[in-house]
This record gives sequence, structure tokens and C-alpha cells, in this order.
Amino acid sequence: MINLQRLEGFYWVAKTEGYARAARAFPYPITQPGVHQQVRRLEDELGVKLFERVGKDRVVPTARGQVLFACVAPFFEQLPTIEARVKGGVVGGTLKLHAAGHLLRHLIPRWLRALQDARPDITVALTEAPSAELSRLRSGEADLLVDWLPEVPADVEARRVGTTEAWLVAPAQGPFAQKGAPTLARLAQVPFIGYHADRTLKGLQLEALRQHDVTPREAFSADSSDVILGFVAAGLGFSLVPWLTEEGPRLPGVVARKLERPAATFPIYALWRRSSGLHPLVEAALAVAPGS
Repeated sequence: MINLQRLEGFYWVAKTEGYARAARAFPYPITQPGVHQQVRRLEDELGVKLFERVGKDRVVPTARGQVLFACVAPFFEQLPTIEARVKGGVVGGTLKLHAAGHLLRHLIPRWLRALQDARPDITVALTEAPSAELSRLRSGEADLLVDWLPEVPADVEARRVGTTEAWLVAPAQGPFAQKGAPTLARLAQVPFIGYHADRTLKGLQLEALRQHDVTPREAFSADSSDVILGFVAAGLGFSLVPWLTEEGPRLPGVVARKLERPAATFPIYALWRRSSGLHPLVEAALAVAPGS
């Protein structure tokens, strides 16, 4: 493996085209013989001649030296910028963000626009997650998870970035079509579309139905609000879904009403791993998060 210190001597000689000038340009004190020794050892290590003399005090890279300089110059030229960015906590890169589908559509876009405006050096890799999969966060597969949780575990940090409310949704067409705002009493005999994997949302649905003395005739189940709304729009039945925006679900073929009893709200969190220091990309995202 090439010694980095010898590469540094080579870089400054190639850049300044002289050993004395290279010694003066170094970011720390070094003598001209010291620079010359670095280059000679690098040439011995590689077995090639890297410079040729073209004047009394001027040298230029050979053809092989030019190849090496083209490779190492970007690294050394970016070092001052890299140092400033690291010291200042400004570190670009790719943020791995996982979120539920309806949040990707209704919460994340404006957030990403704010992040893009503030930090164009950060790219975001988005993954749609059907549920709050904390294992992906803990393993490092995700840097930031955006979802709701009934409670936040001790090894995870969280910031509230939104709130969803429960909405009653029913078909506007087909044999179970509703005219006007739907009510649970009117929907008692209509097939019910429930959540399949999310036990908390499923529990909310069943508790709301119980409070209204409605025993649902469950015909279908799905893992996401978007799929459930698609089933409702197709006229297959009614459901209860959490929704982020104040106006509620607005889809062709769906009529919706906010559920007043029980008045259910779900906090939406940005979640990240608890560690000794906040990940700089997560910190940048949180700086422009909704509600920040």
C-alpha cells in the first residue's frame, strides 16, 4: 500500500513544479530535503520515475507521474473543505429514510423540499414501510424512521412531526353507497375493511365500533390505509383510517367524516437511534422537520 505521507510530498511537488516551492506550500513545516526524500521513496516503492527536470529549479511529472497526480489531486485539494465540514458538523451524503405510504405522500414531500433547499449536498433514499419496523432502524438499515408508535422504546430517540386523526370512510357508489356524511349506525350492515398486520390500528377500529354497538362483518383486510381506501372506493365496504391532513381523505368514490367518538389521534414521530451523538444527516433533516 502506498504511504500517504509520500503521496503528499509528490502532490505538492507536482502542483508547484519544484521541491523548494513544495516545501513552502506544505500545510506544516518541512524542509526541501524532506520533500525530496518523500518523492524518492515513493519512486522506489513504485519502481517508476515520477518527475523530470525541465529547468534549473523546475520539475514536471512524467507520463506516469501525470497519471498518479490525476488520481491524488482531487483528494488533497478537497482536504481543507472536508476538514471544515467535519469540524462544523456539515456533512453531506445519503440519508436513509423509511416511512409509511400515506406519510410519503402527504408529509414527506414538503419536508424533503425544505431539506433540499437547506442542504443540497444531502440526498435521500426513501423506502415505503408498511409498519414501524424498529429493527431496520436498530440495524442501521434506516437512519430515520417516520411513523407513529403507541410508545417510544428506550433505545430510540423521537420528535413529533405530525398528528393523524381517525376518519370514517364509506363508498360513494355501488350497492353500499352513502349519501352525505357516513355514520357508523347507517353502516352497521355494510362489510367492513380492517387492518391486517397493524394491531394498534386494528384495536382502534374495533374499539370505535364497540362504542357504537356495531359488530362488523369483516369482508377484507389490508396492511395500508391506501389499499383500504382503494377497496372503499371500489364499493367493497367501509372502514376507519387515520389521516394526516385536516380535510381528511379526498378520493373519488369515497365519502369521509372525522370520527368524533372516540376522538382518536395518532402522534407521528421522526425516530432515530439513540447514540453518543446525533447523526449529522439526521440532525440536518430534523432542523427543517415539520413543527421544528
